[in-house]
Amino acid sequence: MTTAWTAAHIAALEGQPLPVPGLIGEDDARRILPDLLLWDMWPLQRADGRLAEVNGGSLWMVLGALDRGDPILRHFEAKIRLLHLDAGGWHDLGDMLPQGLGDFEREWSGSALLEGDQVTLFFTAAGYADRPGGFQQRLAETSGTLQPDGRITDWSAVRESVVADGAVYLAADKHEGAPGTVKAFRDPAFFIDPKDGARYLVFTGTLAASDHAFNGAVGLARKDETGAWQLMPPIIHADTLNNELERAQIIAHQGLYYAFWSTQRSVFNPGGPTGPTGFYGMVADSLNGPWRPLNGTGLVIANPDEEPMQTYSWFATSDLLVCSFVDHWGLKGRKPSDSALVAAETFGGTPAPMVRIALDKDRSSIVEVFAMDRLHAVCDAG
Repeated sequence: MTTAWTAAHIAALEGQPLPVPGLIGEDDARRILPDLLLWDMWPLQRADGRLAEVNGGSLWMVLGALDRGDPILRHFEAKIRLLHLDAGGWHDLGDMLPQGLGDFEREWSGSALLEGDQVTLFFTAAGYADRPGGFQQRLAETSGTLQPDGRITDWSAVRESVVADGAVYLAADKHEGAPGTVKAFRDPAFFIDPKDGARYLVFTGTLAASDHAFNGAVGLARKDETGAWQLMPPIIHADTLNNELERAQIIAHQGLYYAFWSTQRSVFNPGGPTGPTGFYGMVADSLNGPWRPLNGTGLVIANPDEEPMQTYSWFATSDLLVCSFVDHWGLKGRKPSDSALVAAETFGGTPAPMVRIALDKDRSSIVEVFAMDRLHAVCDAG
């Protein structure tokens, strides 16, 4: 059963206080890798979605690109960077994947699973190496061997996990486009159902049967007995409401299923209503739904009205730890589109303070924010 996220859900936000962790400050926005822009994070996880403990800490993947003075350009050079986090802070382990594993040009968001010493990386293979700059997206995977120091070796050739069928899910095969308007088939997040051990990929998709400009969906694929991924109907869609339900994922908690995604105010239908840039979710008794919006609206974490773009791209573990990155902060009423200078000087490009949430059936709340000087608490969470 596919559940609709509707304008009525968003309209119910009117007059409600936003669930905001706090304002991003200068200390929060200090880059951990000064020469690189970092965004779209996810951790190495166990099969149950918890943080994997590695070498006294945890491993994190993050998209990275050189700072060219224009943050938009990062999308065209993105590679997955591997970071180790322990009580001493962040440690850079370099590019996660070696060159030459496939015909893609760039690496966009995904997830990573640790079983024994084997790491399976699911990610978005973006563009084609022989035709640079395109917005084509494919769900891809590869596997390697975890070493004691946290590095990963012996990667397999990248293979395409599952292909958009063009009937339920629109293929994201266009070369031209612009961030926020392109159609999606990306962001694979693994999920293993604790009830039966079935394996799924949750992803950001676009409804093929809709001719509306705002037709985002949370897609699903299930691994069959042969090891092949089979597409299933979307679990959630936002037809006529929103174009992109990004970084879609599912976690299991206290016998319920929670689906989450990130989205921006700019990709809501401008005909309204529009929600804040934030982390949204729904809950269900069964993976097949029906799904109910958390807090009646879906909103779990929001950027504050005074700094509506300060963080983005949230991702949750089953420990209920939520990461994101510092996007455009300190705007003080300005917009990145005002000038190239404003866009460059306000872009954080570094991990944001992590947040712990609580889930109680159909309600969510923010219970803790981990400042940079309390990263040891994040490490202990695993």
